[in-house]
Amino acid sequence: QVQLVESGGGSVTTGGSRRLACAASGRDFISTAMGWFRQAPGKDREFVATLKWSDGSTYYADSVKGRFAISGDNAKNTVYLQMNGLKPEDTAVYFCASTRHEYSGSYYYKVVYDYWGQGTQVTVSS
Repeated sequence: QVQLVESGGGSVTTGGSRRLACAASGRDFISTAMGWFRQAPGKDREFVATLKWSDGSTYYADSVKGRFAISGDNAKNTVYLQMNGLKPEDTAVYFCASTRHEYSGSYYYKVVYDYWGQGTQVTVSS
C-alpha cells in the first residue's frame, strides 16, 4: 500500500520560514512528479508547487513564486518545500501529492495526482 507522510508543519510568525517534508513508501509506488497543495478553511485545495523527476522541472503557483522552493530526492521518494517569507494567507493544511504519469504542464490540477498524504497544518500569525 502506498503512503505519503508529511512532516514539518507548525506555527510561525509573519516573515518566518518553515520546511515541509514528504516521504513516500510502498512496494507499488511509482512517481513521475511529487508536489504540494494546500487548503485553507472554507476554501478549495489549491496547487502550490511540483517537482518533475525526469528533468528536475519545477512548477509554482504565482502566490508563492520567489518565496517557496521545492526540492527532492528521487531515490528516497522524498520531496521538500522550503517556505520563506511566510504570510498569514499561507495558513493552511499542506498536502503532499504524487502522480504516476508524466504530463506537459498539467501539474497544477488535483486530478492528475494519484496519491495524497494526510496533510500537515501550517499556521502563520501576524
